[in-house]
Amino acid sequence: MHVLDGSSGGGQLVRTALSCAAVSGEPFRMRYVRRARSNPGLQAQHCAAIEAVADICDAATEGVEVGSEAFTFEPRVAAEEADEEEPVLGGSTSVEVGTAGSVPLVFDALLPVATALEEPIEASLTGGTDAKWAPPFDYFRHVKLPLLREHGLEAEVSVDRRGFYPRGGGEATLTVHPSEFAPLSLTERGARESLTAYSVAEASLAEDDVAERQAEAAAPDATHEIEYAEADSVGSAVVLAAEYEQSRAGFTGLGDRTTSAEEVGEAAAEAFAEFEDGDAAVDGHLADQLVPILAVAGGEVRAPEVTTHVETVVDLLGEFGYDVTVEDDGDAVVISA
Repeated sequence: MHVLDGSSGGGQLVRTALSCAAVSGEPFRMRYVRRARSNPGLQAQHCAAIEAVADICDAATEGVEVGSEAFTFEPRVAAEEADEEEPVLGGSTSVEVGTAGSVPLVFDALLPVATALEEPIEASLTGGTDAKWAPPFDYFRHVKLPLLREHGLEAEVSVDRRGFYPRGGGEATLTVHPSEFAPLSLTERGARESLTAYSVAEASLAEDDVAERQAEAAAPDATHEIEYAEADSVGSAVVLAAEYEQSRAGFTGLGDRTTSAEEVGEAAAEAFAEFEDGDAAVDGHLADQLVPILAVAGGEVRAPEVTTHVETVVDLLGEFGYDVTVEDDGDAVVISA
């Protein structure tokens, strides 16, 4: 059993360990989970990710509760312990993430498992579709998922109800089919081919044109996709999705009662402008999230910088036998596997 140190990482480390265990069938115990954070231990969305991945790979778990700083994950043993028939990697899962815990981040843990699936996954989650400290749902739907589809992933996602901070209550479903990733070749982005602002706000904000104002502040010349949605909490989000000849990138802003629509849009606009001035092929959030995919698919990704997320995830992947390297390359870094 792998014994992993979770002290220097966060939720990304937990999700990556789950993906690796599901793909390899190798169990692990993670200690000191998120010890350096102000709220150490597992939080609701981490427990939800563990539950979802455990469901699809028939894992036995121990220590999975909010606040726990250590847990164990053993794939493909729950059926055996219950004297049931041999488990199949895949199937359905329905998980309550809790309050506004990020639904897209839980989905992230399932994507690398596509390479090992024996039947499709259908994951239905309730929680925050557009939550704090995580990319909004439309980033997952219109930036990350399309890029991975271009590299072999077969998956679809839908949202039935939006969930904003703090109450959440959003509902979304991800379907992942057995897939074979092509090596990622994301070292050059090429010319920009399209720019779309996906702007969503809770229904009561329509009278103030919040979604329109967010999109206008993010990119007045972009295509604007406007949505107003019923939700349990008042909130909003904008995703500026850029499609290039050889890559994709996304830039986000999240609104609440203390942030104007213009400030939300400007946050996305500033991140986009900084990216366009650099040499990276993907944005920083996408680079962080692609590392586990890179491990199973191989290839290269040119990222804006090396974050602590990347460093800790690369170390963890090494524990499962994946050789991922990071090299400085001028104004960017190249992550290779």
